[in-house]
Amino acid sequence: MSSRGHGHPSLSSGAIRLYGRRVMLRPLTPADWPHWAEVRQRNEQWLTPWEPLRPTNLLDPTRDREAFMSRCSARDRDRQMGVAYGFGVFVGADFAGEINLNSVARGALQSGTVGYWIDKDKAGHRYTAEGVVVVCRFAFEQLRLHRLEICIVPRNRNSRRVMEVLAFREEGVAQRFLEINGTWEDHVRYAITAEEWADRHEELAAAWL
Repeated sequence: MSSRGHGHPSLSSGAIRLYGRRVMLRPLTPADWPHWAEVRQRNEQWLTPWEPLRPTNLLDPTRDREAFMSRCSARDRDRQMGVAYGFGVFVGADFAGEINLNSVARGALQSGTVGYWIDKDKAGHRYTAEGVVVVCRFAFEQLRLHRLEICIVPRNRNSRRVMEVLAFREEGVAQRFLEINGTWEDHVRYAITAEEWADRHEELAAAWL
């Protein structure tokens, strides 16, 4: 899986696997629904405060298999178009969360935005930090992006801790940046560029890959 110039590799959901030291990342498929739905339902109170509201006219994929299948299809299309790459995080055989590379822009920008969540039962083991490094390697070395951004509600200490562990650069606060659980929330913006990745690659690979 390689990338040349400003294009994007053609990646099918069955072909792509990204590995860290303990985690494996791959696109979710309809067969993952029972495990994904169980984890999401069990973690609703843990996750809802940090996520956008679901439109009321859409079925809930945590409770409707067809809605989850549509979600998988939409992410497959995004990946083939090179605009977003969604990954389930697996620890051994266990589904543990998701890390997504969204809003991939080409042209002069060459950037993307990383978002993540983890099963509360798996939190505290730094699986998310490892997964973020895996996605950085994919974004910089395969997609040839120049910049990644991670935006976090200031009071979300768990998510911000991931950035602190990885020592990603904090760029400031964007006011009323995203709708989260029905409220327009400020977000702390963190970033890493291709130059920073090149400087820190050996350090991050030794710790996480």
